[in-house]
Amino acid sequence: MEMHQVRYFLAVAQLLNFTRAAEECNVTQPSLTRAIKQLEAELGGDLFRRERPAAQLTELGQRMHPLLKQCYDAAAGARSLASSFKSGEVGALRIALTHSIDLALLIPHLNEIRRQFNRLELRFLRGTAREVGDFLKKGEAELGIAAEIDEAWDRLDVWPLFTESFELVVGEGHRLAGRSSIELEDLRSEQLLSRTFCEHARRISASLHEHGIEHGHEISSERDLIELVDAEIGVAMVPHTSPLPDTLTRATVAGLDARRTVSLYGVAGRQRTAVANTVMRMLRGADWREIAG
Repeated sequence: MEMHQVRYFLAVAQLLNFTRAAEECNVTQPSLTRAIKQLEAELGGDLFRRERPAAQLTELGQRMHPLLKQCYDAAAGARSLASSFKSGEVGALRIALTHSIDLALLIPHLNEIRRQFNRLELRFLRGTAREVGDFLKKGEAELGIAAEIDEAWDRLDVWPLFTESFELVVGEGHRLAGRSSIELEDLRSEQLLSRTFCEHARRISASLHEHGIEHGHEISSERDLIELVDAEIGVAMVPHTSPLPDTLTRATVAGLDARRTVSLYGVAGRQRTAVANTVMRMLRGADWREIAG
């Protein structure tokens, strides 16, 4: 089945006249008639009753009309979308982030590229560091953002964006609230919440363990962690860029070297969309000093 056959069929079905349909499609009537006969042979029956002065759809033609129209509209839509992508009118971005990366870091840059494309199609994928690496490998994401991807793939490009410290977060009614700096000794009696979804969770736990401090609870989402800290069920070590409500306060922990470097990842040698290239340039050229503290 050819699309021009479907187009001719739809024209005759609308105008109920082979001559006028041929004029509408800018072809000769014999060409249009021949194409429809080929379509009828393929479908196994007549689509029209050739009556004068007007042609009429047969039962088969009536049944096929909505299906062929849907097929033609889908093909036309695909051509239009492909043309828009080729001209740069439509931009697409598939980006993967680990669970510990705050999407707000990207918002200023996304707002900027929205002004460069008439239509923007975004797809955000979330996962562990390993899953973000897999998204990139399989081509499901063009770019990835993570604090660390433990992947020795030789095609993985890495561009460090910024380095930030982990800070202790407590509820506003907590005994340690309001301090700008806290000693490690102050944490020995606290129930610490471990952010198991964070790439550096084990490393921080190991650092605290060296000072005789153990985590008390394992938490698998940032939202649950905030709720528990707010209820003063525990305290937590979180990155500086993690968004927190006003009811929680931050403080540095003296003597604890807990930092992470957030990086942009891509696949070397793989062609990227115009949006992905633009976002990559924006993120690599951004001044992250104020955000990272």
